[in-house]
This record gives sequence, structure tokens and C-alpha cells, in this order.
Amino acid sequence: MEDREVTFGEIGRGYELPDGRVIPITDEELRALPLPTARAIELIAFVPAAAVDPLRMGPDYYLQPQGAVAAKPYLVLRHALERASRVAVARFAWQGRERLGLLRARGDVIALHGLLWLDEIRDPAAVVPPPVHLDEGEIGEAVALIEAMTRDDLTGPEFTDHCSEALHEVIEAKRDDRQLPQPPEPRPGQLVDLMAALQESVSKARAARGERSDTDPQEAPATPAKKAAVREATARAASSRNAGRSGGRRGTPAR
Repeated sequence: MEDREVTFGEIGRGYELPDGRVIPITDEELRALPLPTARAIELIAFVPAAAVDPLRMGPDYYLQPQGAVAAKPYLVLRHALERASRVAVARFAWQGRERLGLLRARGDVIALHGLLWLDEIRDPAAVVPPPVHLDEGEIGEAVALIEAMTRDDLTGPEFTDHCSEALHEVIEAKRDDRQLPQPPEPRPGQLVDLMAALQESVSKARAARGERSDTDPQEAPATPAKKAAVREATARAASSRNAGRSGGRRGTPAR
């Protein structure tokens, strides 16, 4: 064993046989594998987009036709996918392996999303939480918060890349020979109330859109004074009904 770092160029691929021998495989041999998809994308099925589990979707790329001859079938496929509201499942070779892909119309082009094979996805049974008692009121409140935070698209200040902003701040500080910005202090050991966190997120989202929060005192559903007025009106109505029952015929409401 050498006590040194192994560079990427020194790393090779190989297949270990049961007797311990390793059959080396070069990059050239991988690129020359006898695959029908080595030089083309093979369409194998068309399915509704909802039929593809997003968990299987990997990196995505824009496809470009190779020259004027390929432009027509490319555009025919793009328009057909859009009109049929379908996506295409394809098989193609990528970095020495055969992969599944999903083709979909996106604007004026076709996008290719890599798909994981089923054996590449972990069984979720190991991470299922233990059974607990669920309160329907809490679920209903969570649904209401989801409705309040629903958006039509992913545009707006909430979807800003904060990592890039922070990196720019560091670069500007170093350029101006200033102290680097410090990260916020963590709060260890603090238990997070999920519902309170959701409500806080809703309030921030509404404030960013210039909307009034549900917890605004001017929009409070029932102040103590209002509740007292409701109780008083209810008491008067009940007293009136009782008087009608004692002075009138059974089943005839007092007028």
C-alpha cells in the first residue's frame, strides 16, 4: 500500500470474478458496447406524465436535432407529445450504461429526463414512521395552511437562490477587504412546533405578497366583546322562544 492520494486518472473500472481475479474494462470499451441505443434514442412507450413517479426522475437535458434532416421528425414528435398530452419513455446509452429516459415537450424543444431503474430506488419501508394517533383537526388545519400557501408557479422572491446571494456577499467582502459575513447563530436543543412553523411560513408568504394575515387583530373572527354580544343575543332569542311556548299552542312559534 502506498501512503499517497490516488488521482482520478489512476482510477479504472473492472469486474471481479468469483475467484478474485479482476477483468479491467476501459472507457473505450464501454463506449463501444454493442448496444442498439449507443448512437440513438429508442422510443419504447408513451404514457401520461402522471404515470411516472417523480422519485425516478434524474438529471434533465434539452435534446437538439442533428442537422436539417432530423429537424422535421424532431418537431413532429414535439407537437405530437404536446397534442396528445403524453410523455415518451425511451432507452438510451449514457456513460457506458443503458438508461431509461422520459421525453416531454417543453416550449419549442424536447426535454430528456433520466429515469432510475426500479432496483436503484430504495425501499421506503425502512423509513416509515411508527403508528401514532392523528387528530383530524390538526390535519384539517394543515390542509388549510397548504391552501393558503398554494401558488400558481415558482416565481417570486421566495424562490431565490440564497446560497448564490451569500456567496456574492462573501466575494464582495473579500474584494473590499471587509470582514466576512457571519452565519446566523444556531439554536441547539429547540423543539420545533410543526404547526407553529407552518403558520409562521404562511404569515411570511402573505406579508411578502402584501396580504393581511389571518391573525391580524382587525380581522380576528371573534373578539371577547363580539363573543359577549353573541351570547347576549342568543340568550334573548332563547327567552323569546320559551315565552312563546308557554303562551301559545304546542308546535306554533311565537310571533
